[in-house]
Amino acid sequence: MGQYTDDPKWADVTPFPQDDGGPNPLAAISYTEGYAEAMSYLRAVMAANEMSERALELTEEIIGMNPAHYTVWLYRLRIITSLPVALAQEIAWLNAIALRHQKNYQIWHHRQHLVDRIGSPIGEIAFVNRMLKGDAKNYHVWSYRQWLVRRFGLWDVEGENGRGDLDDDDEDDDEDDEEGQGEGPSLASRADHGGPPAEIRTRTTELEETALYIAQDVRNNSAWNHRFFIVNGDPAAQGVKDPAVYDREVAFAKEAIRKAPQNQSPWSYLKGIVDRAKGREGVVELKAFCEEFVEGQGEGKVRSSHALDLLAEIWGRERRVAEAKRAYQLLAERYDPIRGNYWNYLRGRLEGQSAA
Repeated sequence: MGQYTDDPKWADVTPFPQDDGGPNPLAAISYTEGYAEAMSYLRAVMAANEMSERALELTEEIIGMNPAHYTVWLYRLRIITSLPVALAQEIAWLNAIALRHQKNYQIWHHRQHLVDRIGSPIGEIAFVNRMLKGDAKNYHVWSYRQWLVRRFGLWDVEGENGRGDLDDDDEDDDEDDEEGQGEGPSLASRADHGGPPAEIRTRTTELEETALYIAQDVRNNSAWNHRFFIVNGDPAAQGVKDPAVYDREVAFAKEAIRKAPQNQSPWSYLKGIVDRAKGREGVVELKAFCEEFVEGQGEGKVRSSHALDLLAEIWGRERRVAEAKRAYQLLAERYDPIRGNYWNYLRGRLEGQSAA
């Protein structure tokens, strides 16, 4: 006997037991009795295509035992779209699940469909920041954040959604500075307050928040990726092809590099910004900056192998083949031997080219 077998509400349902391959399976999965029973009733209601309150409750029970069961999540979503379920209550329930199982991607697929049906992003960035407080590099959370921006046009800076919305929160920001020890609004405070009071976020706000995450951890690849997405993703804006935006983002990346020269994230961001604005040949203008971290064409002190890598590319474009080949050799033998085959491959591509 069990929870569902003894429940009169389920008396009309004949459960479908798990079939592991006949009466004597080679390797039967050792489910708990409660989970096996719940799943047997789930198979029955799914086979009948039942969309009911009891089926919804059943999915909640199973998700509580196995939150990674994507089939149950999909069935639950079908039920929700078929019944007059209060979506706000579903979001509240989902919040608790997400906070307990932060690396579960099914949660975010489910949430995306719910918020899309609700048609409003109100409160979502606040919850995203709450999640990121626990793990600032959570890939699923950042991916969902990008969906929010794209779905609701949260990079729009015109009209009532512009910079003025941020100015209204100055008093709170002063208080947050104390919590964040002078580094700007703390993530905890941003999560509690939900950020600026405007219902729709702005690109300025998103940029400020990426800067906050990067200031806390300059190696946060997810925050760098989100910043690149915000700067370049708006189909109605020029992105880094706007000279003012380009100069701002180049300066932002350079500042981060000077703090941690061996951190690859801002180097990748810097090259991506230049490439997007001026094409790959535009990296030549970064030569003087790279030389801040490389002495004697790599023969002296090298503070960043990424700078030497970029200098090798620049020298190759300048037809200074000997210098480029030597840089790749140094990378392969001294500064990044774990990727020696890659550096030797790039060096080999320069063979046959004559030095300037």
